[in-house]
Amino acid sequence: MKLWEIAHSRTGDKGNISNISLIVYEKENYDLIQRKVTAEIVRAWFGDRVKGKVDRYELPQLGALNFVLYDALEGGVTSASTLDKHGKSMSSYLLMMEI
Repeated sequence: MKLWEIAHSRTGDKGNISNISLIVYEKENYDLIQRKVTAEIVRAWFGDRVKGKVDRYELPQLGALNFVLYDALEGGVTSASTLDKHGKSMSSYLLMMEI
């Protein structure tokens, strides 16, 4: 199953750091994403796009995980030459992950 089938996502940025939330539609799916979507798996999923570490924060009361991806935006909004300087498409890419 793809993550988009059970969750939605939002992305924010601070400099060269991307912040991606993953929120389940139904609370009963929280345990599944907690087990299957680790910081290591997210780091591997993004591959060379993320040059730094990935931290995961758990928010069980919201049915959400929050990932902080360091060195992930080609330097950030003011210096990146990419089309997606804010990294907004990264949330959609995460939702394509098979679990």
